[in-house]
Amino acid sequence: MAKKLPHDWFRDKLRGMPARALLLATGNVSPEDMEKPFIGLVSSFTDLIPGHAHMRRLERAIEHGVFAGGGVSWLFSVPGICDGIAMGHEGMHYSLPSRELIADMIESITMAHRLDGLVLLTNCDKITPGMLMAAARLDVPAIVVTAGPMLSGRYKMERLDLVHDTFEAVGRFKAGLISQDDLDHLECEACPGGGSCQGLFTANTMACVTEAMGMSLPYCAAALNASAKKDRIAYASGKRIVDLVKQGITTRTILTRKAFENGIAVDMALGGSTNTVLHIPAIANEAGVDLPLEIFDTISRRTPHLTNFRPAGDMMMEDLDAAGGVPAMLQRLGSRLNNCMGDSGQKTYEIAAAASVNSDELIRPIDKAYHTEGGIAILRGNLCPDGAVIKQSAVSARMRTFTGKARVFDSEQAANDAIMAGRIKAGDFVVIRYEGPAGGPGMREMLAATAALKGLGMADKVYLMTDGRFSGGTAGPCIGHVSPEAAAGGIIAFVKNGDEIFVDLDKRVLELKVGRTELAKRRKAWKKPQPKITTGYLARYARMVTSASTGAICR
Repeated sequence: MAKKLPHDWFRDKLRGMPARALLLATGNVSPEDMEKPFIGLVSSFTDLIPGHAHMRRLERAIEHGVFAGGGVSWLFSVPGICDGIAMGHEGMHYSLPSRELIADMIESITMAHRLDGLVLLTNCDKITPGMLMAAARLDVPAIVVTAGPMLSGRYKMERLDLVHDTFEAVGRFKAGLISQDDLDHLECEACPGGGSCQGLFTANTMACVTEAMGMSLPYCAAALNASAKKDRIAYASGKRIVDLVKQGITTRTILTRKAFENGIAVDMALGGSTNTVLHIPAIANEAGVDLPLEIFDTISRRTPHLTNFRPAGDMMMEDLDAAGGVPAMLQRLGSRLNNCMGDSGQKTYEIAAAASVNSDELIRPIDKAYHTEGGIAILRGNLCPDGAVIKQSAVSARMRTFTGKARVFDSEQAANDAIMAGRIKAGDFVVIRYEGPAGGPGMREMLAATAALKGLGMADKVYLMTDGRFSGGTAGPCIGHVSPEAAAGGIIAFVKNGDEIFVDLDKRVLELKVGRTELAKRRKAWKKPQPKITTGYLARYARMVTSASTGAICR
């Protein structure tokens, strides 16, 4: 007997007749096509994001694959936000909250129209986790196509990327290290065309994690946006989703606890974005998988860091593609990974065995790793009893232990103004608070602040700590996701200018050197601030969102 599909409701001779009439009116389907699997092609195409502006051809490739596989493709869309464009102003409040909107929209359309499976066409920052959250929540057959990285730019024969050659270039210009003419050329050359930004920032990290968990076909993550290779993967993904529907292989079949562990391990070996510590737990929550924050540190402790991507190094996604992509990383990690089934129908070890590592320098052997531990560390201490996150692979050896004097700011903008005015000095421990999930609201990224500090030559002289978060493009001693956040009465709310703050990455400690009696006095005197935003979606989001330590999920 054929497997019952959600859209079988439409086949009922009498009840389904009005719905069939409306479906036929779209011109997308004929009466005989009603028997075929209905596949939702969820596109995040938009003219506003370079990683998404060229998706129309990938939509066509996926459609052709769906039809070749024997299904019917139904295109619908979700919105997207470019973090780079939203960075540094009030628009960034909306970036993380858009993740929940995307998940809710996909749930609504999929359930309302009785779709049997989904191909999720995504690329940048919050869109990929939002789509995966929806797929896990719905537990339908689903496959992810990430649209691919952007090529590096070129200026004076140097390779360029968004973060180093725009955000950090502003700091270098301010420090007199580059000219106005250089700055003008970098503006036009840093991002030469379509795709997700070139380094191992959040979009590309999530693409690699998605593939490592088995939710994309092999080689998808690193295949460049401008390549025919990406077109072929899109076509194959469209064809494969029909098989997944017919076989009844749903998202939760793929997204097991062991698959999430594989995703985290590849993230650690790559030295990826700290934003995965928000997104992976949120996806796991929707999949019904218990994934405590500490698992990131446990896996990081046992996983060597094998690549040297920008922003910490000089490798870009085009290099990962040439070196063998995510399958090459799977081969390097070997038995450190779990042998899980993916959407491709292949298991992890099978994909790894068929892979080729084309460069021992770009993807180092285990015994020549850049670091013996993975890219991310989870810190604990009186400042962050529920945890804080740092990309330790991007911190110099001399800054792994640090004691500094607190310079406290109650908003990102106040900190940015002080940095650009030269008021931050060596030995300072910059504290940016009331930028957490609820207090922000929306947990804004702080790339403008961190990039300016690096451009000004301060990356090895000061620490920065926030209850907000950092871009995947952040490098240097920057601690984010400090939980509980200030708006919830976390200890970060009671820090005063001049207080000593101590961090030790090896011991995973972050401590405010203030006695309990004094902290109790400060807590008693503290008054919870009024919400920054009291109307619209962000006001509702602030009431529903939980701590960064839980993935900033909404309840």
